[in-house]
Amino acid sequence: MNKLTAEQKIVARLIQKDISVTQFPFKNITDLCELPEEEILTITKQLRKDGYVRKFGAILHHQKAGYKENALVVWAVPQEQTQKTGNAFASFSFVSHCYEREPAFMKKYNLFTMIHSGEKNISTLINEMVNATGIKDYLMLKSIKEYKKISPEYFK
Repeated sequence: MNKLTAEQKIVARLIQKDISVTQFPFKNITDLCELPEEEILTITKQLRKDGYVRKFGAILHHQKAGYKENALVVWAVPQEQTQKTGNAFASFSFVSHCYEREPAFMKKYNLFTMIHSGEKNISTLINEMVNATGIKDYLMLKSIKEYKKISPEYFK
């Protein structure tokens, strides 16, 4: 990896913090570092390409978003079906996260999904996923309390 420039370091420090949910989410960053928004986006893309930024995404605060029930559901999916099943799970609008874990949890649960429900109960949504994929071996871990979510800071 290349050594970061002063501007890249500034942008990295700012994008690791919460970004406003507004029509112009990078406006606050442009004000803080006095760089045009286009340059901030270019730097952010380069940081990702160079491996300094692994992912860039939103943190969902379930209750604030109106979801009444949430659950982490872990699935035992045969290795040869992982990609197809993961794509199917990820296509459901009520699934916010879908990812493979290696090594598998309890040596068999290798696909993890985070499910959110505003109307239907979680069991109904899981049944939809079972019916779509045929995968019946899963564990459901319901969210009973939402804790403060903080992203790690790597650039200080």
